[in-house]
Amino acid sequence: MKIHRLSGIEGAQEVRGVTAVIDVFRAFTCEPLMYHFGAAQIILMHDIEACRRFTGKALLVGEEGGRTIEGFDLSNSPSQIIAHGRRFFEGRTVIHRTTSGVAGALAALERSDEVLLASYVTARATAQHILRLAPDEVNIVAMGVAHVTETPEDNLCGDYLESLLTGSPYDHIGALDRILSDESAQKFLRGDKSYYPREDVVICLQRDLFDFVLRAERKDGKVFVAPIGLSA
Repeated sequence: MKIHRLSGIEGAQEVRGVTAVIDVFRAFTCEPLMYHFGAAQIILMHDIEACRRFTGKALLVGEEGGRTIEGFDLSNSPSQIIAHGRRFFEGRTVIHRTTSGVAGALAALERSDEVLLASYVTARATAQHILRLAPDEVNIVAMGVAHVTETPEDNLCGDYLESLLTGSPYDHIGALDRILSDESAQKFLRGDKSYYPREDVVICLQRDLFDFVLRAERKDGKVFVAPIGLSA
């Protein structure tokens, strides 16, 4: 299996075949949590005004530049999702909009045969799914900040995924040291901005919480997130 390591929106636009798009802080940590709490379906959208057309029909979850979007029900925050829990999400459709992860998934879907949405919380399940597919080549795309600037959490999650696919070494303690010292985590840990809760970092850096995979699928003009292997 040949693995291609790519980054940002440009990387997502180059892919072919099987692709794992990584967004640890926070898009693809949020999505498995919403399914864990019983969301009926998640639809990916990048245009904010298009999202707002679903006001009252679906839950609007997302951010722009890290900040909560006016009129949305929740920010792109794992700790907010956990705080709201099953009563909030069960049976509901979610429209999810984020600056990096969602944009990368939509771009990759234009060219890839299969697009998986990955983070630390689903990494092992994602690797197992890829190994079952047994593709000759796999793309791992680390989205970074604003889908332009590389970040250690996405790159190192890519290292972890690659280690699960190939057996190469991976040191999670060393990874945590690098991630927590970087501004991408520090902006949460300082606690000086309400839209960057400290708790989000703790949740996002948990490994292998879920045994299902998230796959982006185009249907009826929309892009849905399909949880593969999720038990009811």
